[in-house]
Amino acid sequence: MADKGKKKAPSMRLDKFLAEMGRGTRAQVKDMVRKGRIQINGQVVKTPEVKVNPEEDRVSLDGGIVEYARMEYYMLNKPQGVVSATEDGRHTTVTELIDTALRRDLFPVGRLDIDTEGLLLITNDGELAHSLLSPRNHVDKVYRVRFQGRMPSDGEQRFKEGIVLDDGTKTLPARLKALGGSEAEVTVQEGKFHQVKRMFQALGCQVVYLKRLSVGPLELDENLETGQYRPLSEAEIAALKNCKSASIENEGIG
Repeated sequence: MADKGKKKAPSMRLDKFLAEMGRGTRAQVKDMVRKGRIQINGQVVKTPEVKVNPEEDRVSLDGGIVEYARMEYYMLNKPQGVVSATEDGRHTTVTELIDTALRRDLFPVGRLDIDTEGLLLITNDGELAHSLLSPRNHVDKVYRVRFQGRMPSDGEQRFKEGIVLDDGTKTLPARLKALGGSEAEVTVQEGKFHQVKRMFQALGCQVVYLKRLSVGPLELDENLETGQYRPLSEAEIAALKNCKSASIENEGIG
């Protein structure tokens, strides 16, 4: 029985339904219908324009049920050597790793460099992605960093004030927490190109390893091996939709 508090999904054309689930173009669906390969609630379909309700009707293709999802949310522990993109002619993309996804319109929320590991959110929820990526919302992104070079004594203060990068732009205030040796934890609230690496370069250091640990309230699942993923829980999705961090500049960190 449907949840009374949940908005009912609207009906849609069969060809649109199957296209969203990556089962073919309209022309291909038309050919599937002509060959009698598609059924709705056990009845062979006669036209690709027929309407279906994704949450109430059972659509099958060649005898297998076609599941439907309007939105999908996955946590990926991104490995090195994989690019944060939906298509790439040379490298494996992060969306290719989500091999159990129902939809074919998933994308990574933000980008991690090809040699950066860690937490990456994969979804088709554009509104959520915009909210998490907007610097105005002050959403924390926390990274573990290993670097070469000597960190200056005023490094933490310079991060807090904002670092002037090699092209003259100044970052938003950030946190730098020394972990001992040549490791640190960094929190930023924006995502400029190679930002963390360039911030360390401005201090005379070179990043040799970078891993993202969290985005807002979403923390990387310690049970996920590098390259593994899992769907987000309802609680994690709700937390992401409601998150808004305080401005680092006004937190009084000294």
